[in-house]
Amino acid sequence: MKELSGIEIDRVIEMAWEDRTTFEAIEFQFGLKEEEVINLMRAQMKPSSFRMWRERVQGRKTKHEKLRNFEKGRFKCSRQKSISNNAISKR
Repeated sequence: MKELSGIEIDRVIEMAWEDRTTFEAIEFQFGLKEEEVINLMRAQMKPSSFRMWRERVQGRKTKHEKLRNFEKGRFKCSRQKSISNNAISKR
């Protein structure tokens, strides 16, 4: 597994918790395969939080690109253009 900074680890954990962020997106951005993300989550989280996350993610269609059912395009939040650095910018 590649070495990640603390900020990158936090971002991977955040992305792994998000329903619409696929494991493929995490792999594209950070080079971590699904199994490596699971191992990272296991190492970084409390056991109870890890179990809750695994129950939530297992079999979830939105976490795997191949299981998604929409045809083309990506989900885009209506506020996405005003989001920078994962925080909604002041308007």
